[in-house]
Amino acid sequence: MSIRHGLLALLSQGPRYGYQLRAEFESSTGATWPLNIGQVYSTLSRLERDDFVTRVGADGEGRFVYRITPAGEEDVRRWFATPLVRSDRPRDELAIKLAMAVTTPGVDAARVVQVQRTATLRSLQDLTRLKADAPAVPADQGDRAWRLVLESMIFQAEAEVRWLDHCESYIVRAEPPAPAAPAEAPARADEEARR
Repeated sequence: MSIRHGLLALLSQGPRYGYQLRAEFESSTGATWPLNIGQVYSTLSRLERDDFVTRVGADGEGRFVYRITPAGEEDVRRWFATPLVRSDRPRDELAIKLAMAVTTPGVDAARVVQVQRTATLRSLQDLTRLKADAPAVPADQGDRAWRLVLESMIFQAEAEVRWLDHCESYIVRAEPPAPAAPAEAPARADEEARR
């Protein structure tokens, strides 16, 4: 997720300070993407530099408060209106790992797949349990956001298991056949039979 756009979306709801943005970001994403407070402040600095936010002073406790600018409002509106394409997302570390496993001598790629599948299935069970324990009707916007993020994670885990199944079958089909044991010479077999 774009931290920049997440912070702008929160600021579009009204002025906030850094720790408040961090807490609301984590609440909105069901705490699945925890933010380091340093990430928040470095992102706010860049947003301020680019005229997407402005510092409007400090609150009663001395915390700097930020407000979104018209340029920031336009940027976050454009973000919500623009679909993500697969190439915009970060590299898939698991795909890279499996690609390396099948090309690195001495690595049992099928075992790498099995270990990952076990971990993904365990994660899927945990996520499914969380969903089962959640109220059927979300209590507030934060619960609705958390439910969407949770369901996204469940669908991703299910898709990963399907992809891992495919990888395993591909690896098995692509393995060169084991060399056959050399056939005994007919003369030698006849000689042993006469004994």
